[in-house]
Amino acid sequence: MTGAGTAGITWRLTGALPVSRSERISRAVGTHVVPTGIGSVAVLAGSVDRLRHLVTAPSTLRTVTSAVITVGWWRSPRHGWSGRVGWLDHLVGHRVTLPRGGRGPAVVRVTLRRPTQLRLVVGAALEALSPTRPLPRPAGARLTARDTLPGFLPIRPPATVVTGDPAGQDDVRAHDLLLCPPGGAPDQPDRYAATAGATPYGLRTAGRTTILVDAQRVNPRGRTAGAYAPDAPRVRLDFRPSGAAVDGRGPDPATLAALRGVGVVECPRVPVNDPVAVAGTFVQLAMTGAVLYVPHLPPTVGDLLGAELRRLVTTAVDGTEPLALEVRSVAQRRAAMRDHGTAFALPAATGAAFPGLRRPPAVSALLVTRRLDMVPGALRAIAAQTYPELEIVLCLHGVEAPEPLRASLPGYDRPIELVEVPATVSFGEALGVATARARGSLVTKFDDDDTYGAEHVWDLVLARQFSGAALVGKGAEFVFLESKGITVRRSAGAAESDAQVIAGGTMMMGRGDLEEVGGWRPVPGSVDLGLIDRVKRHGGLIFRTHPLGYVYHRRATGHTWDPGAAYFQKNLSASWPALPPYEEFGTLLTPS
Repeated sequence: MTGAGTAGITWRLTGALPVSRSERISRAVGTHVVPTGIGSVAVLAGSVDRLRHLVTAPSTLRTVTSAVITVGWWRSPRHGWSGRVGWLDHLVGHRVTLPRGGRGPAVVRVTLRRPTQLRLVVGAALEALSPTRPLPRPAGARLTARDTLPGFLPIRPPATVVTGDPAGQDDVRAHDLLLCPPGGAPDQPDRYAATAGATPYGLRTAGRTTILVDAQRVNPRGRTAGAYAPDAPRVRLDFRPSGAAVDGRGPDPATLAALRGVGVVECPRVPVNDPVAVAGTFVQLAMTGAVLYVPHLPPTVGDLLGAELRRLVTTAVDGTEPLALEVRSVAQRRAAMRDHGTAFALPAATGAAFPGLRRPPAVSALLVTRRLDMVPGALRAIAAQTYPELEIVLCLHGVEAPEPLRASLPGYDRPIELVEVPATVSFGEALGVATARARGSLVTKFDDDDTYGAEHVWDLVLARQFSGAALVGKGAEFVFLESKGITVRRSAGAAESDAQVIAGGTMMMGRGDLEEVGGWRPVPGSVDLGLIDRVKRHGGLIFRTHPLGYVYHRRATGHTWDPGAAYFQKNLSASWPALPPYEEFGTLLTPS
């Protein structure tokens, strides 16, 4: 399998690449755009991944007034789900036809009053098949690409793509950030707050190249548990000279599908004639979750990677222990998305023009508890999070904060909002009060007795960004059984996929989305299931990311929901005395 590079380089993966049944169907269908009349086209794509990939092709800049978009192999995100076409100017009619059994061909028909870019039409149709919500932000730049369509542009919300000098506006500027081909700056640059040179693999600003990738297209979604098994496929990455046209859109859908089951990608030889293309390829592969190992990384390539990603890809792979490989995969994809994902790296790269937009969206951590003895440990776990924009809302439910606790709050080096509610208030109401006092664009729930790794909040924010789901979280896959003093790993459903449930102590949601569905239900128990039900009834999707960095604790004193200890000892794959000895869980340094 190959991926296009620049006019001088391309790459290939060689080895036993896995192919699923659905992918075989998707490959047979392929991707086609066929004119069916004046202003009308038929789009046929084998999968949603292929449809997303199509949106980055320059051919989609043509305008149409009607389109029939068919996905040959589509799978419903959840049972009973029905989708809606996304926002689209000049829409006069549409129809969505989904397979009765939740799997099979899906068709979206769109009719428009005025010609509209096919890119925007396909993006709106994607919302009916695999909806995404952008990260909530209190402020953001309006993005326009001029005479270029780089693969890192987000699909939704749409970035404007124009030919020639964009038209202006009288009352407010039409564009805040203009991306141009290198050397293609506009004649009147003062009409824009910022301009940047867009290359196939990122931005060229102030003499430096920033590698960018759209993580909503290239990500670990669908990565299988078998990819971490000792017998998981290991493949080789080779670069070779080529006359291929400039692309940089990332792995093609067939390669992306195969990488979901690949354990390790090793690149023994790295060319130096095109460091930007090579670094861009490394970032794209790392974002899929396949473990990338580059033993000899030239400085010209390494300097284009984030520091953590550079360190990880040059570290030898320990393939004898499945969890060690999974830990490496998670750390690598996290570093790639955090330092090179468009949602985070683009504002950072253009921060000279918009310094207030550099930082990621603020998160409020909600901690509602009756147990004062558990508060210090829980606050330490939240304060230790690496996420930079994080506040703590400490809600004491039916107890008053003693003076020593109040005096200790400034020492946690995080903004802490202290809320006290009476015991007569239900747990759901207490969460609502805590949410009302929160200031973050995103809110997440912490439980006072569970274990959290320092990267936990970052994991949730990244999952929220690349999945676009209304509600994200982790599964209760690692469970500490207090009565036995052991941690077990149990099957809790597929990770990196749409889900029916997630662990209540890991829930993250946009505050606006939470309020839109009605907020927390005012019930004394099963508050988490109450929110999940509301999200589903409102048409929102739930996404479960990887399980690392969270250990669910089952106390000997009992729980509101108690199916018995035997329930948590079924379908086990591993166990440890005490907690798993990995830095990901905030317990011990990862063994070398």
